[in-house]
Amino acid sequence: MTATVTPPTPPRTPDPGTRKAALVAAAVAVPVTLLVAWFLVSTAIENREAATPQPTPSRVQATTPVEMAAPQLGERDTLACRALLSQLPDTVRDRPRRPVTAGPEQNAAYGDPAIQVACGLPRPAVPPTADLLLMDGVCWYPAEQPGATVFTAIDRETAVQVTVPASYEQRGFWANEFSKRVAGSIRSITDVPSGCRG
Repeated sequence: MTATVTPPTPPRTPDPGTRKAALVAAAVAVPVTLLVAWFLVSTAIENREAATPQPTPSRVQATTPVEMAAPQLGERDTLACRALLSQLPDTVRDRPRRPVTAGPEQNAAYGDPAIQVACGLPRPAVPPTADLLLMDGVCWYPAEQPGATVFTAIDRETAVQVTVPASYEQRGFWANEFSKRVAGSIRSITDVPSGCRG
C-alpha cells in the first residue's frame, strides 16, 4: 500500500484588487450606515416631538377698561382699600391686570372675561346655612349670580368682593388668589358666622 501524500497548499497571497475592493466597500458602507442611523434617529425625534402636546399661545387678552362702580367710601374703608389695592399684583396666574372705569383706588380687574376685585362694598347678609370657605386666613362667602360667583370676604373690617365669571373653572381657587393680600391689608373682625371659625 502506498501512501499518497498531498503536498501542502502554498499560502494564498491576497489579490491586490480584492483587497482594494474590500477597503472601498468599507469606506462607503461606514458613512452610509452613519447617514441611515442619523436619519432614523432624527425621524424618531421629530415624531416624538409631534406627538408631544405643545403649549398653545395664550389668547389675546382685552385691555379695555372694565366697567365697575365706585361707591363713596368712608375714611376707614378708603384707607383699607388703598392698602389692599397697593398690594395687588400686575397679573393673577396668566391674567393681566386691566384698567377699571371707576375707583382705581378701590377696584381692580384681571383677564378676559374680567375677574373683578371690589373693596368697600356693603357686606351681604349671610344665611345661617350658607357654605363658607376659609382660605388662607380669610372667610369667603360665595354667592351664585347670573354668569358669575361673587366671593365676599366677610371676616374683615372692610368687605372685599371678588367676582369670578362662570366660564372659569374652580372659581374658589381664583378668589383664593387674593386671600393673603386681603389678610395682610385689612384687619379681621370677630363678629363672624360660625362657619368662619376653623
